[in-house]
Amino acid sequence: MGAREFFRSVEAIFRLAHKSDRDEFMLYLKLVALGVAVVGTIGFLIKLIGNLFFC
Repeated sequence: MGAREFFRSVEAIFRLAHKSDRDEFMLYLKLVALGVAVVGTIGFLIKLIGNLFFC
């Protein structure tokens, strides 16, 4: 990829990008919080089961 192609792709990204409104931002925030909670719960359960069986 040459410099010219890189700058064209950067320009295309900037044309498509937009600032999220409040509702869209809150939706993304809820989804990210849900994902963190799910991954944290799974990690906690794995750690708990590991401690119960192997220690």
